[in-house]
Amino acid sequence: MEVILRNAVDKLGHPGDIVSVSPGFARNYLIPRGFAFEATEGNRKRISAEKGRLEAAESERREAAEAIATKLGEVSVTFAARVGEEGKLFGSITTADIAHQLEAQGYKIEKRQIELNEPIKTLGVYRVGIRLHADVKPEIKVWIIKQ
Repeated sequence: MEVILRNAVDKLGHPGDIVSVSPGFARNYLIPRGFAFEATEGNRKRISAEKGRLEAAESERREAAEAIATKLGEVSVTFAARVGEEGKLFGSITTADIAHQLEAQGYKIEKRQIELNEPIKTLGVYRVGIRLHADVKPEIKVWIIKQ
């Protein structure tokens, strides 16, 4: 099924792109959430008229994300955790913990924007990606130190 994207979707495309996706993905995810609409002839004409507005809005969002990314590139977050033998934590540091620390520093980042494959369970310094925009993904340093 062909759809026309209204918003940038990771690994799929940018606003105004006509992409081919499975019918279930289009009907159950993209169209109900307003990320895309079906690629009918009327919608193709409509998107060509909207494309300029969409590109301007998208570039504005990208610029805002890049401004935040330059600030986030210098940020580091430190956690003091209780440690057992071999430097393993008694708990773990999750995306929610990192989001909470960033919020305390004045950055409004949701936990789902933080790209952490699995919780951190050992001491050390980690580089964690933050997904602000489809094209803007800065990294912050996360320090895990002994309490």
